[in-house]
Amino acid sequence: MTYRIRIEDPLNGARVREPIVFTVNAAIDAPLLWAKTDDGEKILCQRLNQGSNALQTRFVATVDVNQTATLDLAEACETLPADIAPVISEKQGRETDCFVRLDTGAFDLELCSGKAEGLGSSKWGLRHFRALSDGFELLPSGNNAIGGFYGPFFTPENGLINPPEHTMVEIEIIEKGPVMHHYRMHGQIPDGLLDELKGKSFSIDWTFYAGTPFFERRYDVTPFQTVINGRSVTNKITVGDEFEGGKGKLVFDRFAAYGGTRYRAGDPYAGELVDMVADTVRTVKSGSAKLEEFRAELADMESAHWDLYWRLFCAWEGVLSDDEIRDRLAQVCASAHVKADLNDREWIITDEPVDVSALPHETIFPGPANKTVEFDQESGRAMVWWTSKASGAFQIVQRKQSGWVNWGSNGENECPELPVGVDIKTAYGPFAERWMQIADQLETALNVSVEVL
Repeated sequence: MTYRIRIEDPLNGARVREPIVFTVNAAIDAPLLWAKTDDGEKILCQRLNQGSNALQTRFVATVDVNQTATLDLAEACETLPADIAPVISEKQGRETDCFVRLDTGAFDLELCSGKAEGLGSSKWGLRHFRALSDGFELLPSGNNAIGGFYGPFFTPENGLINPPEHTMVEIEIIEKGPVMHHYRMHGQIPDGLLDELKGKSFSIDWTFYAGTPFFERRYDVTPFQTVINGRSVTNKITVGDEFEGGKGKLVFDRFAAYGGTRYRAGDPYAGELVDMVADTVRTVKSGSAKLEEFRAELADMESAHWDLYWRLFCAWEGVLSDDEIRDRLAQVCASAHVKADLNDREWIITDEPVDVSALPHETIFPGPANKTVEFDQESGRAMVWWTSKASGAFQIVQRKQSGWVNWGSNGENECPELPVGVDIKTAYGPFAERWMQIADQLETALNVSVEVL
């Protein structure tokens, strides 16, 4: 019995190593099968544990598609040829908490489990990431991460609990083979100041494919309802992807949203928080070792890592009492809420990419979107995001002083805006000139059908 897999692109375009998943109505135990294209090229298919049973077997493959393609399943792959490419391979990690470092054929990335030390260098997530095509590292120091989630826990109302920095995760292997790796993180969020956010846990699915210039994520959190920024927040989170270029350098220097960008510039909350940090380290005389550490590290506020702006008021850190944290952050919120909506912060509507670093606080707050990009004008490298449901707002930072760049699914005053449980696809490559085409492809899956010949 021969199985034929027909593939069609609804966009009638060309795709590079696009993942396809298909099911055959037979029990096949072989972990790897070959399939052949019309041209006789052999494509590796990996058996998936999830969805396979005594009646059917699911497979995944990555294929180049120019409008249409056809695969015929062939014999089992008993031994993987040494020269086959692309396939996923593992490398020696650089970080002490590295769970796995992968060469996917498109990316060299390092997935870490976190160290719960309250530092950027202790975050779980992707702490190193580069494209193999140009070798440019987006996270050279390992002190930032792609894939953290923050709000509603990392909010002034909750005492700025930071899940990536304050937790370690257990990582479960769901699928692992030369075509696809699927991991699931499990973590428990430390309690903060809000009773309704205590005792919450989360899981994050990460999926990487051989040769594919994007990866996939999904975040699930114990259901919650709270009030942030004066608004009811039910099962919405802030996902934050960070990048670093070093002082005076930006890995991405433009932002755009599909269909045009509607945004307000500046971050009154950050300004108020920085002012309160300065006031606190100047006026509080506790003399604790932690407070003295903050005084030293915040000597140059402009180039300091953003983490230092909030850690002083973090309930997990314990530098200040909960009552003092509540009092000082209530002052920050009251002032920031007013300044955020003053008439001098006009909404800007533009079809042009936004030069974020030229604007106040090197920060913008764009409105709702499900397809967005940050890119570097000179090199053309771009990170493109698609979410299966739109985030209600974003915070985009491109700060030259520190070289820190951020993509966050939150609005003003750390208010989370991305629904829990959405699918996120993130592409990276030389896509600046055609990022909207890439975003459309992330949004639109290939049509895949199976025939019995």
